[in-house]
Amino acid sequence: MNNRKRRLWMAGIAAGSVGAALAAVLLIGSPQDNGDDRQETVAERGQSVMPFDLEQTTHRFTPTKTGGVQDVVADQPDDAKQIGLIRTHLQKEAKAFSQGDFGDPAQIHGDSMPGLKGLQEGYERIEVRYRERPEGAILTYTTDEPALVDALHGWFKAQLSDHGDHAESGH
Repeated sequence: MNNRKRRLWMAGIAAGSVGAALAAVLLIGSPQDNGDDRQETVAERGQSVMPFDLEQTTHRFTPTKTGGVQDVVADQPDDAKQIGLIRTHLQKEAKAFSQGDFGDPAQIHGDSMPGLKGLQEGYERIEVRYRERPEGAILTYTTDEPALVDALHGWFKAQLSDHGDHAESGH
C-alpha cells in the first residue's frame, strides 16, 4: 500500500471511529433509553412542551375500536391552575394534530415513536375532538382506517410506557 492510500485508509478509520462515537453519544442522549432513565428523559423533555406539572396530573390513554381517548386530569379535582394549564395545552394540541403537526410528541418521545409516522401521514383521515371535563380535558381520536387505528394504539402504548407513573390505561 502506497503512502497516499495508507493516509486515506487511516483517515477513513478515524472518521469511522468519530462517527461511531458520535452515534453512541446521540443514542445515549436520545429519548429511546429504556426503563426509568427513559421515563426521566421524557419527563424532562415534557417540561418544555407541557405547561402543567406532571407530578400533579395524570394522563389516561384508552384505545377504542375507532381510535382512542386521551384524558389529562389534575390529581386534585379543585386545582384550578393545573386544570387551566391542561385545557390550554390540549386545545393547542388538538389544533396542531388536526393540521398534521405532531412536533410536541416528537420532541418529548422522539421521532421514531411508535405510531407517530403513521399519524403524521394520515392526519387528514383522523378526527381529533377536544372536550373539557371537570378535572381537565379530553382528546378523542376517531378514524375508520384500521392502519391508523393501529398507529393510534401504538402511539398510546408508547406514551403509557414513556410516562410511567404519570400515565395509566383506561378511564
